[in-house]
Amino acid sequence: MDKNAIKKFAVWARTELIARVSLKGVEYGITEEGYGETAAEIILGTINGKILTNEEKKQRQALIAEIKDKGYKQVMEEVAYTWFNRFSALRFMEVNGYLPSHVRVFTDGENNFKPQIITEAIHLDMDGLDMEKVYGLKEAEKTEELYKYLLIVQCNALNKILPGMFQKISDYTELLLPDNLLRDGSVIQQMIELIPEDDWKDAVQIIGWLYQYYNSEKKDDVFAALKKNVKITKENIPAATQLFTPDWIVRYMVENSLGRLWLEGHPDAKEQLLPTEEEQSAYVAGNRNTEDTKWHYYLEEAEQEPEVQAQLAEIRKEYAALTPEQLKVIDPCSGSGHILAYMFDVLMKIYESYGYTAREAVASIVENNIYGLDIDDRAAQLAYFAVMMKARQYDRRFFSRGIQPHVYAIVESNHVDKFAVEYFCNGDARLKTAMDTIISELHDAKEYGSILTVTLQDWSALYDRFAEITEDINISRDVALAELLPLVQAAEALVQKYDVVVTNPPYMGGSGMSGKLAEYVKQHYPNSKSDMSTVCMEKTLSMCLKHGFMAMINIPVWMFISSYEKLRKNILKSDTFINMVHLGRGVFGSDFGTTAFVISRDIKNQYKGFYRRLFEKTGAVDTVETKESWFFSGMGKFSMKQESYFYIPSNPIAYWASDAVLDIFKNSNKMGNYAEGRKGLVTGNDDLYLKLWHEVFTDNFSVFSGFEKTKWKPCNKGGNYRKWYGNNDYIVNWGQDGTNLANHRWPDGRQRSSLRNSSYFFREALTWTYITSGTKCFRYYPEGFAFAGTGPGLFPIEQNNMWYILAYTNSIVFDRLLKIIGSSTISLESGEVERAPIKIGEKNEKIDVLARNNVDIAKVDWDAFETSWDFQHHPLLRKVLTIAEAFDQWQNECDTRFNQLKANEEELNRIFIDIYGLQEELTPEVEDKDVTVRKADLGRDIRSFISYAVGCMFGRYSLDVDGLAYAGGEWDNSKYASFLADKDNILPICDDEYFKDDIVGLFVEFVKTVYGAETLDENLKFIADALGGKGQPKDVIRNYFLNDFYTDHCKIYQKRPIYWLFDSGKKNGFKALIYMHRYQPDTIARIRTDYVHEQQARYRTAIADLEQRIANASTGERVKLNKKLTALQAQDTEIRTYEEKIHHLADQMISIDLDDGVKKNYAMFQDVLAKIK
Repeated sequence: MDKNAIKKFAVWARTELIARVSLKGVEYGITEEGYGETAAEIILGTINGKILTNEEKKQRQALIAEIKDKGYKQVMEEVAYTWFNRFSALRFMEVNGYLPSHVRVFTDGENNFKPQIITEAIHLDMDGLDMEKVYGLKEAEKTEELYKYLLIVQCNALNKILPGMFQKISDYTELLLPDNLLRDGSVIQQMIELIPEDDWKDAVQIIGWLYQYYNSEKKDDVFAALKKNVKITKENIPAATQLFTPDWIVRYMVENSLGRLWLEGHPDAKEQLLPTEEEQSAYVAGNRNTEDTKWHYYLEEAEQEPEVQAQLAEIRKEYAALTPEQLKVIDPCSGSGHILAYMFDVLMKIYESYGYTAREAVASIVENNIYGLDIDDRAAQLAYFAVMMKARQYDRRFFSRGIQPHVYAIVESNHVDKFAVEYFCNGDARLKTAMDTIISELHDAKEYGSILTVTLQDWSALYDRFAEITEDINISRDVALAELLPLVQAAEALVQKYDVVVTNPPYMGGSGMSGKLAEYVKQHYPNSKSDMSTVCMEKTLSMCLKHGFMAMINIPVWMFISSYEKLRKNILKSDTFINMVHLGRGVFGSDFGTTAFVISRDIKNQYKGFYRRLFEKTGAVDTVETKESWFFSGMGKFSMKQESYFYIPSNPIAYWASDAVLDIFKNSNKMGNYAEGRKGLVTGNDDLYLKLWHEVFTDNFSVFSGFEKTKWKPCNKGGNYRKWYGNNDYIVNWGQDGTNLANHRWPDGRQRSSLRNSSYFFREALTWTYITSGTKCFRYYPEGFAFAGTGPGLFPIEQNNMWYILAYTNSIVFDRLLKIIGSSTISLESGEVERAPIKIGEKNEKIDVLARNNVDIAKVDWDAFETSWDFQHHPLLRKVLTIAEAFDQWQNECDTRFNQLKANEEELNRIFIDIYGLQEELTPEVEDKDVTVRKADLGRDIRSFISYAVGCMFGRYSLDVDGLAYAGGEWDNSKYASFLADKDNILPICDDEYFKDDIVGLFVEFVKTVYGAETLDENLKFIADALGGKGQPKDVIRNYFLNDFYTDHCKIYQKRPIYWLFDSGKKNGFKALIYMHRYQPDTIARIRTDYVHEQQARYRTAIADLEQRIANASTGERVKLNKKLTALQAQDTEIRTYEEKIHHLADQMISIDLDDGVKKNYAMFQDVLAKIK
């Protein structure tokens, strides 16, 4: 199946149909702006000069009423979607030969876009066809008009057999049927051309993918609006929440729920229903016979103990008493009907195994077994259509049998006709009470969908009354049947109990819910309210009969995170996990992860569920086809007694936990007995209260100027994967002892900030990165730090346990146990850390020594780079003559550090593996990628050397002073004896050495000062080679400054650069760096007068010189010189425009406050500065 072609068509078709339908609206005087008509038009019955028939007038009024109710855009969307569904259904039926007329609607017998229905028009035998009109249109050669007429008649004729898809087209949808359907480029022509005919052979797949892709752009729009805090309205819930379930996962769910229920009670049918080894091998190998309808995704039960077998035997007696026609199954979120269609296939096999004929089975399945519901009218149409096409597949004469399936849209009672209700109830108090209750409970039903709670009614009495009024001639009869019957049908489907419920629920977090929906789920589903998909878990379980089965694909967060603990506990106490396929990420693209599972609606004591883990690493994205191959290969098999989950804190569904691991949970204390996990502050405005430490005036930062008299304090905020020490980047504004932050409010007075656990601030402790998809990492930090929500704190109750806890939390053992209790999600909550098991018995001094040593190693590594506030000098500054030798020494140091840390971590792993008895499960080895100190990297380290050199040019660093030499405050010239800092804080970057303080010239001087004049050329070549450029060393270095230095600087300083690049544009007309901490109000004026003007003069001189040379040059030389002239003229034009911009700013003499940080200060000069990338 060509999904790219299907997507291309569906996405385009939605836009095209909405435009064409809207255009038809304009023809009838209906636009988004209004739909009025003049008095003359009303009298004459015309619109835009077009005389309307009585039927058109009615249709137009109905359209206006609908627009008043739903809004113009929503109605145009619905009409477009309705025609899209009808076109798709007709195309499927014509390709598969299912049209009763056996005449193709869109193509001829060779699949050319030459509708057979036109050529056969005078021979057609269809209900409602006016042959006089056909002849008239034929004779007048009005082919387009004839085609539209035939299309409408065909749809109306199909209403008799498929009323759920082809409603009678006498309403405004007929009015808005687009024109020019036979032209090249029409929706129909593109449908024929883009989607191969063979792709229409499978109704479930083609309809399902069309449905998903048609909604994809609208889904994107809805989620883009959600980012702006626009909640998802009931009209947009379908587009926002639907995902088409891959076929093999549907098969797994249905076979292991509906199929299992039947086989449990009828084991003799296994031979007919399950594949032999040979058949399974052939299927797995890809040799898939369309005649093979056996259940290839059925999972056998885990081996059970005798007492469990005894329980199962009693339950199976109840299953054995069931006959096929007694089974009731439902998909309450049916979408386009994929699950319903496969339920149909499985039911057919069940009926056949029980001795039914195909015709008998089909009729019984449609009448007795299958139910479907969806919140979206158009999705319900498609699901209805899918079921009807399945029935036609198995019974060629099914359309003539007059049977309709129980597949319904959730309908609202908001506009029910009161007179129709009175007529229907006919004075019967019981009917009146029932209808009033249904109407009340289905008010705003499309806000809630299938999670609605509905009261049981006397359905027989209600249906008897509907049967009674069918032959009535009362004026309210049609309204009662059209409005009230769908309400009763949906209510009954919602309230009755089922043997099997299978679904792919809607996915929508609480933040996207409308106010009504959020309140409803909070009230009715408090244990699962965080997402609609988990709410549906609760609802679908409640829809099951005792001993029934519920199967679902869902996001896996409910298995682990603490907010679903009550949901898990309730399920574990009342229901039984039969099996699960934990799919990880990739089923729906680069998704949030999924898990499919089957639960039985009873508790089976000591039952072992069977689990499959189909991913190699948490967070890895694999295709759905890869996961299917892993399913068949036997990858990731586990079994777990359900009671075992109660040994683990918060009862996560950690099915992979071994007996040894479970023993640890049974016999250990919790981390919370020895250390307190605490989540920290939320500023409510990080731009104002949080900065990177390098942004501010260091006299106001506690690390440099003492704790008591400064407002900026270090603040842990998580960061990259790093163990032991580091990620010390952020500082928090703690002015007035935190009072300003504590009182930070919204304009309306609401509290904006939260200083959670502030009594723990500034204490020595451990921290970790809250958000990380990989292995969790813990770090030590000394006194003086606050901490944010993304960098929580772990505070040992007894300080002498600090190093043991740090060593343990960074061990492979702790990582394994964390994954059990729930942190296989991307966040690690403080509660999860506190619930983790820990054994602190007799102290092993070696653990403390190794942990301290690891912190020391990690600190040396962290401080070797200028982004650390404890940075002293660049590691390539050594008493050697060449930078190559310096790098070799540095590389040896890094390797020694790396290898020592790796050895220490592996030794700690050995110790903890022995303490926790996990020798059979874990090995102590640590992969290089998990050792979080840096190895030497020639390219990176030469670039950092260049950055350090620029820092020395600006005076931030000095060859004579360790650490920061200047970051605001009083300038001390005596710090710069060996290498002078630039006087005016302006370093031009030009394509030649135009200025005496040209940055490349200064860099060469810096290298000469550090390593000596004798080896200067050798050192410059080494640097140029490390940068990877071609040409002379100085040219390579100049190109680096021109093109890459600033990008590297912004990356190293996390998009908060301290060196600012004044940049005229892409032609490199002018570039210069300044150091923000030395900025003065007259800096821009000096850039303009001392550098920009001088560069402009150079351009003018160079251009005049070139023009003269060109006049006297030979033909060959002239081409080369002209090229150079063009480049210079472009630079001259660019710098002229730039001068005007910089002139405007220079005149303002703008001051900056370093404590405002880079983002605010940089924005004031953004018109003349390079964009931060």
